[in-house]
Amino acid sequence: MKIRKGDTVQVISGANKGKQGTVLRVEPEKNRVVIEGLNLRKRHMKPSQTNPEGGIVEFEAPIHASNVMLLDPASGEPTRLRSQAGEDGRRERVAAKSGRVIPRA
Repeated sequence: MKIRKGDTVQVISGANKGKQGTVLRVEPEKNRVVIEGLNLRKRHMKPSQTNPEGGIVEFEAPIHASNVMLLDPASGEPTRLRSQAGEDGRRERVAAKSGRVIPRA
């Protein structure tokens, strides 16, 4: 999976198309990502020990990874990713549009 926690992404399809946010969580086994402030859902919760008030809780639901695109940190535009070996031999992510290395989050 090319998207990691802490990356800034843009939604390219669906109800939140065009919106941007930071990745909070990555679920590689389901190929989904959770983005801060996007794809909000509401759940009615019964009072419990962890949530004694109960009530309506709003949370971010996962979005399929194919519906988001990484933003190039240099230009701020959505870009595809490719990987290449760095100077130290480690694999690094590179923006396909600009050719710049994307720093580790």
